[in-house]
Amino acid sequence: MFENLKSKLKGLFKKAPAAVVEEPPVAPAPVVEEPVKPALPEVKNDVQVTVEEPAKPATPEVVKETPKVVEEPVKPATPEVVKVAETPVKAPEPTPVTETPKPELSRKEQLKLAKEEKKKAKEEKKSASSESSSLVTDSGLFAKKINEKEMDDFLWELEIALMEADVALPVVEEIKNGVRENLVGKKYSRGHTLEEIVELSLKDAVHSVLKLNEFDFDEWILQQEKPVPIMFVGINGTGKTTAIAKIANRLMKNDKTIVLAAGDTFRAGAIEQLTIHADKLGCKIVKHSQDADPAAVAYDAIEHARSKKKDYVLIDTAGRMQTNSNLIDEMKKIVRVAKPALKIFVGDSLAGNDAVEQAKAFDAAIGIDAIILTKIDADSKGGAALSIAHTIGKPIAFVCNGQEYDDIIKFDSEWMLNRLFE
Repeated sequence: MFENLKSKLKGLFKKAPAAVVEEPPVAPAPVVEEPVKPALPEVKNDVQVTVEEPAKPATPEVVKETPKVVEEPVKPATPEVVKVAETPVKAPEPTPVTETPKPELSRKEQLKLAKEEKKKAKEEKKSASSESSSLVTDSGLFAKKINEKEMDDFLWELEIALMEADVALPVVEEIKNGVRENLVGKKYSRGHTLEEIVELSLKDAVHSVLKLNEFDFDEWILQQEKPVPIMFVGINGTGKTTAIAKIANRLMKNDKTIVLAAGDTFRAGAIEQLTIHADKLGCKIVKHSQDADPAAVAYDAIEHARSKKKDYVLIDTAGRMQTNSNLIDEMKKIVRVAKPALKIFVGDSLAGNDAVEQAKAFDAAIGIDAIILTKIDADSKGGAALSIAHTIGKPIAFVCNGQEYDDIIKFDSEWMLNRLFE
């Protein structure tokens, strides 16, 4: 019996620890569920939200719409502008063309008026530019006075530039002193520097000299009674005979008839040289033998032109130094006999101060009316033009810039001014 009881008690004791062992695993189960499981899904949700934010399809849709809007308005705009521009341009053109060529006299008058209007326009532009740099105006706009010591430095540089351009020294000094007298003690605006004002004032002074007694050869010849005798004077080597041929060619291109007078009977080969030019140009030449009276040659040429109803007589004369009194007297005789309507001095632009002295001597002897400067295409910057124009106060009609017949141009003061200060 005791053995049965012992076995039963052993069975009880064996079951009791099993029950005790089953209780502890029930307690830790809720502790494991609380922190770990909710943390993982929250992180996954955040990552999904950030991945969804950058909207990729939004950008290509905007790019596709913009080029369509830009391409559409450009196409209809272009044809409309072309149509409007064509119609007004065609209308005014035919009317003036049909009216002008009918009367010849009115056409010449219109050309004169057009030239006068161009001159007025140029003068207005120049006056406007000079007014902008003017120094004597309201004191409220100007802050500083011009000091002579400060101005001399700039004048010295400009003086050197003029001398390098072959301007005669007396002419440079006179122009420089005139600029100094006009500027010293006057005021200039804050928008200008003293160097700019001195340079502008010097350019104005030079331009006024070059433009002095401006001469238009083409307008002058229209007002003269035909035949018109024109006399050319100068020393040897200046290109006087070639200049005569260039003037003849220029007139003949305007349907004018020419007679050349070989008045240089002193230099050997001068008559033959002018004859070659006459043959090339296809114009009449009147010539006598070597050492003949040049006044008689000029007279015969004028009478021939009058009888044949020619337009112009271009009289060549012997090249002579201004110091040769006998040749100067001979030239005076030609003037008395031929009574030229225009006396042109032909000077070498490379001669510098010598050209000035020559022009002064010829002007004192016969009275020069206009000047032609040759060899302007050489190294000279045109200082002789300024020197001669300033010294004798006579206009420059033409400048020769080459050896061909067409290498002669009307003198332009603006062109020469830019050439001097380039």
